[in-house]
Amino acid sequence: MDKHYLSPLFSPESIVVLAGDADAPDSLTPQARTLHEALRAQRFSGTLAFLDIHTSGTLADLAQTRADLAIIALPRQDVAAALEVAGRIHCRSALIISAGIDGALAAELKRIARREGVHLLGPNGLGLQRPRLQLNASALGPLARTGSLALVSQSGALTSSMLDWARNNAVGFSSVVSLGPNTAVDIAQVLDFLANDQHTHSIIVYLEGISNARRFMSALRSAANAKPVVVLKAGRRPAGNEAAHTHSGTIVGADDVFDAALRRAGAVRVRSFVELFSAAKCLASRYRAVGRRLAIVTNGGGPGVLAADWVNEIFLQMGKLSVESATALKPLLPEQASLADLIDLSEEATAAHYRAAIEAASRDRGIDGVLAIYSTKAGGDSGDVAAALVDVKRSLSKPLLACWMGDASVGNARQQLNEAAIPNFRTPEAAVGAFGNIASFYQNQLLLQQTPPPLSTLAKPDIEGARLVIESVLAERRKVLTEMESKTLLSAFHIPVTNTILARNANEAMMIATQLGFPVALKIDSPDILHKSDVQGVALNILNGAGVRDTYNDMVERVKRLQPGARLNGVTVQKMARAQRGREICIGLVSDEPFGPVIMFGAGGTMIELIRDRAMELPPLNKFLARRLIERSRVAETLVEWRGASPVDMDALERVLLRVSEMVCELPQLRQMDINPIIVDESGAVAVDARIIVDSASQGVGMGSGPSPYNHLAILPYPARYEQVWPMRGGGEYTVRPIHPNDAQMLQDLVQSLSPESRYFRFVSSMTQLPPPMLARFTLIDYDREMALVAVHKQREAATDGTIVETERIIGVSRYVTNPDQSSCEFSLVVADAYAGKGIGSRLMECIMDVAREKGLSEIEGLVLTNNPGMLKLMRGLGFEVKPFAEDPDFKLVTHAL
Repeated sequence: MDKHYLSPLFSPESIVVLAGDADAPDSLTPQARTLHEALRAQRFSGTLAFLDIHTSGTLADLAQTRADLAIIALPRQDVAAALEVAGRIHCRSALIISAGIDGALAAELKRIARREGVHLLGPNGLGLQRPRLQLNASALGPLARTGSLALVSQSGALTSSMLDWARNNAVGFSSVVSLGPNTAVDIAQVLDFLANDQHTHSIIVYLEGISNARRFMSALRSAANAKPVVVLKAGRRPAGNEAAHTHSGTIVGADDVFDAALRRAGAVRVRSFVELFSAAKCLASRYRAVGRRLAIVTNGGGPGVLAADWVNEIFLQMGKLSVESATALKPLLPEQASLADLIDLSEEATAAHYRAAIEAASRDRGIDGVLAIYSTKAGGDSGDVAAALVDVKRSLSKPLLACWMGDASVGNARQQLNEAAIPNFRTPEAAVGAFGNIASFYQNQLLLQQTPPPLSTLAKPDIEGARLVIESVLAERRKVLTEMESKTLLSAFHIPVTNTILARNANEAMMIATQLGFPVALKIDSPDILHKSDVQGVALNILNGAGVRDTYNDMVERVKRLQPGARLNGVTVQKMARAQRGREICIGLVSDEPFGPVIMFGAGGTMIELIRDRAMELPPLNKFLARRLIERSRVAETLVEWRGASPVDMDALERVLLRVSEMVCELPQLRQMDINPIIVDESGAVAVDARIIVDSASQGVGMGSGPSPYNHLAILPYPARYEQVWPMRGGGEYTVRPIHPNDAQMLQDLVQSLSPESRYFRFVSSMTQLPPPMLARFTLIDYDREMALVAVHKQREAATDGTIVETERIIGVSRYVTNPDQSSCEFSLVVADAYAGKGIGSRLMECIMDVAREKGLSEIEGLVLTNNPGMLKLMRGLGFEVKPFAEDPDFKLVTHAL
């Protein structure tokens, strides 16, 4: 049951082809003709049979046929019948390569596939290639060469172009998948398979749209956690349904939200077809960068300076040799060589000089990658220098990229670099950009590892009070909160706000202002006015009571004239926020289709539309994510010591972001929010004004298998509510909690400490430790479709210096993964040998079953080796039914209704 459910589709052992009669080519569709040629061009490693649904006999005859995969390439009127035949001959998967199938027929095909239990890829795609299996089930042209790069594309034309480019650049593929519109097996499911495919080491994706944000983010995070993923997306959409009604909405587009989603998923986004090729070169080389410092080795100052300019342009850093490295390298280079910023070898540079410089840079701790630039020189030999790079690459642990400038004279050198899988480019800017993609992957991996809970460790907010405010507004059939209501909501989550009091008439306003102390600000209060300044409904720095009275009357009269239908509650009075050198910040929320709520941070004040400063992040946030969000904004440069002003209180600013994240997680009714401005200085942060839009809670973006209070989020928070402390049989206690990415080393320690027998019982393998991709997949999980609970035991031990330290170790893990039917799940369980017999296994199983039950799953099942009597006894004791497993007599199938 460890075999992926899409293995019959992507790794079939037997195939049946329903694509018409190859001996009558005039009767075939263009896709069918191409498919026949493709399948016969090489020998598929499994069994291959061809059927004609019109001439292959009765259903009784067809019943003798068995296949993992049915490939269908027929006229649209015959496709449904062919899929019916595939179901009746017990195919577990089907691939439809037929163009022009509309939404109605596609929906009918999905219904047939669901009824017959067939995983359907298509329609309207151009098929798939699996070069290792010698399988070209596509209309994409010749079979790609075998490699470790997977390509998934929602454009057939781009897929064909990519394969054509790859043939000329020595790039091979583990999988090529062309997805058309209305496909049943979608891009998320393909990514999920590739994340688990041992032959795929990196993935490139061309994306035009997604149908389910949670499922997409879950699969993308899983894939990017195990291997590099680069995405090229086309198209833009409005950020949210009500975007035009807030400051934030007018300047944030869905494309920016997609950027934020990709960063949080640990993937890298490129913005052009050319960049995608560049990324493919780097991924095919299996490079992993650990920073952003790029050393440039060149024999020409001009190209080196161009590269350095682009390093600064895309926010990388120049990798410079340390004094020690430069001192050791200098005697090995031409006299004219310069090592100041660039490693400029001068026009006299030879292959030996390049070798020495690259080796020195690769050893230097202040450098994360090396770019070698070669400019054609009279008497120079580009091939010799390329050969030096090929030779030196074998001993390098850091990325090595090349830029051979020129055309015909460097063709052979480029060929040498291609064959050695050294990414090489025609311009310095392209090469630097490619390294930037590698570095971005590393940076985004840090974001991927963050799995915050819905509530921070700050004081608990008044969630119920906030909900009552929202319910009262919705009960009045309003969606826009007044300033007073908005600030009440912020106060419920302990966000500091300016003291604001509503005045119903001019005399009230004058008395309130006198009590608050001057100067004060007056603002019109109306549920029908979104932007007060548009109707001259804001007055600042009023210095006395008479001024308050006159301003009140003038403001009300002016607003009634400019917006006569607006309901006026009165005017709010608040003391002016006094900050000598405070900075104005805006923190907000926009609802995106399809990613749901997104938190925004940037410069605030009245110039917000002009400045257009917005950094975004998907909730939930923790301190690390909040700080990264601030750093991505342009206003971040002013938050440090700036033009004589002291640095602002960054902790206070981060606390506001954490509180906003709590609001977004706990209040699914929030649609739009602008807290603008927030005045922040060295003493703290205070919200001066706020506007919030709410609506009834929707179904959200999630793919949840059961009810969840966080289905409106694209990334589920860490489910801290499942954490429990239990007594251990024989004394002591242990904690059962959901697994976390930071548990990777403890999980590895558990596996390494198991006896060979226990490891075999759990993994049916003799491995002594988890491979890195498996370890990553086991620790960073989507808490919606799967769950892993760890039992953690804390102990006090003496350190080497005699001090007592508290250590913790994982002593057991229970896990379930939701099956494709979305109603059942498969479990696994392991307990450390030293803790056997202490009741930990049964407790972990009961806890994981409770989680599955809460998710709405109806059955839990698993495979247990027949020669594992201890586990079988535990399963029977928990009420599981133990049955023979028809596919393998070495296992028992254990099931339990939830």
